[in-house]
Amino acid sequence: MSGKKLTCFECGQVNRVPFDKLMAGPKCGTCGTGLMTGGVAEVDLATLEKAARTDDVPIVVDFWAPWCGPCRQMAPQFQAAASDLKPQARLVKLNTEDHPNAGAKFRIRGIPTMAAFSNGKVRARQSGAMPSSAIVSWVKASV
Repeated sequence: MSGKKLTCFECGQVNRVPFDKLMAGPKCGTCGTGLMTGGVAEVDLATLEKAARTDDVPIVVDFWAPWCGPCRQMAPQFQAAASDLKPQARLVKLNTEDHPNAGAKFRIRGIPTMAAFSNGKVRARQSGAMPSSAIVSWVKASV
């Protein structure tokens, strides 16, 4: 069975989704969570690492913190970009306050910082708040 591997951001299970089902709202076979919702999921470091290693669809991470004004300002723009990028990429957020090791592991020096993962590697990174149109353009050029 051919298709794309997608990690469930809720339970961490890797799912194989047929190509023709990517736009049909695929769900995790284990927990039933939507895999390709066009929304932004909040992830922890372990889930991000697993998804970055295994997923066939690029993942774009917004490293942020609740106290960061530009991060809060960019949140709705990031959400709008997630909708526009479905099914080309899946967008997630990682709270650097809750997961301080993520900042060190991915060399995050300032927030908000976005990183685009494809085939297990960081393909691009961008710091600073951006409008949704710029996020979409950056992702399309990066992955």
